[in-house]
Amino acid sequence: MKKRKVAIFTGNRAEYGLQYPIIKAIDEHPNLEYFLLVSGAHLQEDFGSTKKEIEKDGFKIFREVHLETISDDLYSTANSIGTGISNLSKILNELKPDFHIVYADRFEGLAAVVASTQMNIPTAHIEGGDVTEGGALDDSVRHAMTKLSHLHFCTNEEAKNRIINLGEETWRIHNVGFPAIDLLANRNYASHIELQNLYNLDESSPVIIFTQHSVTTEFNDSANQILPSLKALNKLSVEENFKIIITYPNNDAGGKKIIDQINSFSWENDSNITIIGSLGRYNYHGIFNYCSNVVSGACVGNSSSGIKETPYFGLPTVNIGSRQDKRLRSTNVIDADYNEKQIIESIKKCVFSKEFRAESKNCINPYGKGNSGDQIAEVISNVKIDKTLFRKKITY
Repeated sequence: MKKRKVAIFTGNRAEYGLQYPIIKAIDEHPNLEYFLLVSGAHLQEDFGSTKKEIEKDGFKIFREVHLETISDDLYSTANSIGTGISNLSKILNELKPDFHIVYADRFEGLAAVVASTQMNIPTAHIEGGDVTEGGALDDSVRHAMTKLSHLHFCTNEEAKNRIINLGEETWRIHNVGFPAIDLLANRNYASHIELQNLYNLDESSPVIIFTQHSVTTEFNDSANQILPSLKALNKLSVEENFKIIITYPNNDAGGKKIIDQINSFSWENDSNITIIGSLGRYNYHGIFNYCSNVVSGACVGNSSSGIKETPYFGLPTVNIGSRQDKRLRSTNVIDADYNEKQIIESIKKCVFSKEFRAESKNCINPYGKGNSGDQIAEVISNVKIDKTLFRKKITY
C-alpha cells in the first residue's frame, strides 16, 4: 500500500507542542508519512525563533511558509493571512498531499485551511468546537476553520456537540481528547533536577510560571493589561521570595507591546526573575509538574495551557482577564481581573492554601487521558478519500 502524504501545518510554539504526539504517531504509522510546514512565530526571532525546538526534536521540516509581518496591529494580521494563503498554496501545489492537518484557532491556521480546502485537499481540523468568548478573535476563526474542513478531531464532548450544532455530519467528527495529554501520560517532560539546573530553582521557594497573551480585539491595551500582573509578580518575588519564570506571548497583534513591557519593567529582585522567549514543551510541562509535585507553585496568565493542561497535573492556576472566558475548565482554576491586589490574593491562595491545592490535585480533567495521536493517525490512514469527503452537507 502506498503511503499517504500528510502535510502538517504549524505556526507557533504552543500549537506545535500540542501537535508533537500527532506528528510522532504519523511518523510511526506504516501507511503514512508526514511533511511538516513551519510558519508564523516559529520563524520570527522576536518570538523566540521556535523552529529550533522542532529541529531539536528530530522532525524534518519540509518547507518554511513565510508570512509578511508589517507591524504589531490587526492590519498586519490580515496581511499575513493573505501572504500565508499565497505562499502555502504554492507549496501545497508542489507537494500534492493526500491530507492536510491544521490545529486550533489562529490566523496562520485560517490561512492554511483556506489554501488547502480551496485546492480540494482533504483537510483535518484539530480542536474545533471549543469556546473562548474573551475578546480574542479565536471563536470566529476556529468555527470558520471547522466549516471549511473535512474532518474534525475535537478534545471533549462539549466541543463535539457544538460541531454537530454547526451543522457538520457526525461521521466527520471524532472526539480523540487533548493531544498534549499523550505527552504527559508518557511523562515526556523535564525532571525537577533538569529544571533546577536550568533555571536556578530550589525546593525552598514557590515557583510561578507566567504567560500573558494579547486580547486581540483589545490589542492597543495589551501593555496596560499586563502591568498589574507584572507588579503583582514583582511584589511576590520580593516579599515572598517567589521564583518567577516569564515566557513571551504569541505573535498576535499587541504581542510585541507585551514583550517590551516585560523587558522594560523595573524588577526589584532580578535574581528571582527568569525571562525567556520560549521554554519549549519539554521544559514547560516539566515546570507544571515541578509546581504541582515538587514545590508549591502555580500557573498564572491567560494561556489556554493554564486551562487545558494544568488539570492533568492538578496544578492550581490563576487565569487573568477575559481571554479564556467560557472555555471548558476544571476546578483548579481561579479567575482574576487586571487588578494587582486580586492577582496577588489569587496566587497566594494557589500557593499557600492546603485546601485549594488538595482540591486542585483531585480535579477532574475534562480533556481525555491520552492516545490522541494514534487515534488521529488511524482515522487519517483509513478514511475514504472520495466525493463524499469533499461534498460538505449541513445537517439539521
